[in-house]
Amino acid sequence: MNMRDFTFYTPTKVIFGKDAENRAGVEAKALGATKVLLHYGSGSVIRSGLLKRVEEALTAQGLSYVELGGVVPNPRLGLVYEGIELCRKEKVDLILAVGGGSVIDSAKVIAYGVAEPGDVWEIFDYKRVPTACLPIGVVLTIAATGSEMSNSTVITKEEGGLKRGYNNEICRPKFALMNPALTMTLPDYQTACGCTDIMMHTMERYFSNGGNMEITDALAEGLIRTVMQQARILAKDPQDYDARAEVMWAGSLAHNGLTGLGTDGGDWMPHKLQMELGGKYDVAHGAGLAAIWGTWARYVYRDCMDRFKKFAIRVMGIPDEGDDEAVILKGIEAMEDFYREIGMPTNMRELGVEPTDEDCVEMAKKCAVSVGGAKGSAKVLREPDMLAIYKAAR
Repeated sequence: MNMRDFTFYTPTKVIFGKDAENRAGVEAKALGATKVLLHYGSGSVIRSGLLKRVEEALTAQGLSYVELGGVVPNPRLGLVYEGIELCRKEKVDLILAVGGGSVIDSAKVIAYGVAEPGDVWEIFDYKRVPTACLPIGVVLTIAATGSEMSNSTVITKEEGGLKRGYNNEICRPKFALMNPALTMTLPDYQTACGCTDIMMHTMERYFSNGGNMEITDALAEGLIRTVMQQARILAKDPQDYDARAEVMWAGSLAHNGLTGLGTDGGDWMPHKLQMELGGKYDVAHGAGLAAIWGTWARYVYRDCMDRFKKFAIRVMGIPDEGDDEAVILKGIEAMEDFYREIGMPTNMRELGVEPTDEDCVEMAKKCAVSVGGAKGSAKVLREPDMLAIYKAAR
């Protein structure tokens, strides 16, 4: 496969290390902000004292702020509408997300909604393309989605349980303050979910029939191996600062575009399949990805043999013993073994959900609509393929 031309755009300023959150006021002021929306999730940022430190950092720079908490995993459109109304009323000119991927995604959708008139859901219903977005800053508390440096956002519309993603360069955060110590209080399950999501962001780009570069492959393979290594360390010692730092930075690099340069952009069907699973059952994103990945891989690998073999050998350490299919299947099994090792599921039953045939049909229909009928690079999937994967992954 020959490499493809590419444009690499990463405008996010990263301040990484201990006490990085204390720079919130300085960075917001440097962007010309006068009033900030502090957007966050549950009470954990309050109990830990993080929110107070961020408030003090803003006040020290003479910046006023309003607050909107309550973001939940698989963030909801209803809270986004509240945020849009609040920002317009208070004349907010910068949104500061204090949290993980769900909070950042919710902030991005609010930022789209404030910048232009009209219903923001129209963007996610593919009825219009936004041309403006309020500036966004991030104080990261969970290493997982990479939303702090990405052009991506995902939101769930409560009515109909619709979970949709959207990519546009204008929503990339202006700055990200990343202190690995802030992730030490995460439950082990959430840490494992985060590591899974980080790896998957690069694996989605890796399993492609649309071009490659050796340097990009080497970066991708090294990132996945590193996250696997550090995930094992964190499973034993959640307070290991260096391991937390490795995983946090890997999360940003896995989804800022770096590990997919020179390709067609990747496959992304495991993510799309999981979105419907998450929208229907409200499962943790990383766990849902782990539950679907092995089934997806076995369904598509024959159309992408070279990439799956390379992955098995270079990432999973499977010896190249001549039988390509055997090597590939051992690589898939080895990845599933890793998921189990860190407490992740490898099917829907282990995830704790049991979809009926009718549920699978519903998810497949919604998934097909969300991707415009067909999507995939390792193998193009249509609704019957999606249905087959959902049924086999139970």
